[in-house]
Amino acid sequence: MSSVPLTADAYRPISSHLAITPPVSVVIPAMNEAENLPYVFKTLPDWIHEVVLVDGSSTDDTVEVARGLWPDVKVVEQRGKGKGDALITGFEACSGDIIVMVDADGSADGNEIVSYVSALVSGADFAKGSRFANGGGTDDMTPVRKLGNWALCTVVNKKFGARYTDLCYGYNAFWRHCLDKIDLDCTGFEIETLINIRVVKAGLKVQEIPSHEYLRIHGTSNLRAVRDGLRVLRVILRERSNRRVLRGRSHSAVRSVSRGETS
Repeated sequence: MSSVPLTADAYRPISSHLAITPPVSVVIPAMNEAENLPYVFKTLPDWIHEVVLVDGSSTDDTVEVARGLWPDVKVVEQRGKGKGDALITGFEACSGDIIVMVDADGSADGNEIVSYVSALVSGADFAKGSRFANGGGTDDMTPVRKLGNWALCTVVNKKFGARYTDLCYGYNAFWRHCLDKIDLDCTGFEIETLINIRVVKAGLKVQEIPSHEYLRIHGTSNLRAVRDGLRVLRVILRERSNRRVLRGRSHSAVRSVSRGETS
């Protein structure tokens, strides 16, 4: 079967040395973030294919501000609650081949998206932002949260064979087809941990991207270190338990075959 060569117009320049053909979708879950959105949208590259804003029943002008800043923004109404639910809703609405997750509080620099996309088009399946990789950093991490993130990250690395330097960070990017291999089923802030674990369990190629996290510009976060840390721990334990169950079923099937048993 012959292939049709791509013309120069089919490529989208994203830097002085890189041009891509895959369309990129950026998902931004937001609830009452009207004051922060100007800072978020200001740093988004103009070569992005689409921006999907998931509105969590905002009572301020979040949607109107987003449309004023990015006229073609795709606004999706979140019917459930929680960051995980918002992201899953946004993923379903994306039409791009590459999906980027960006928080709406102004803590993420959209200029870094080029690094995530570069990693993906160079062969990675999942580009994972890290505040603790060489070149990364954070302005918004208390000692308690830093210790908790390190401890949870250490557990995941040991139990699942990962090599993460950061676990609970929401700035990530991946090829859309990865969603077929990492079925997502949680609603809260633990969504990032669940994605990180299931990416490893699916055998996908991960590349960490050094990222700098800035302070939230306006408002207060809904994140609660202890409460959400315990939710993350429960996800880790659940995924570890599921892994043991699947391994046990696999070994049982092998033993049955070796004994010549059939259904």
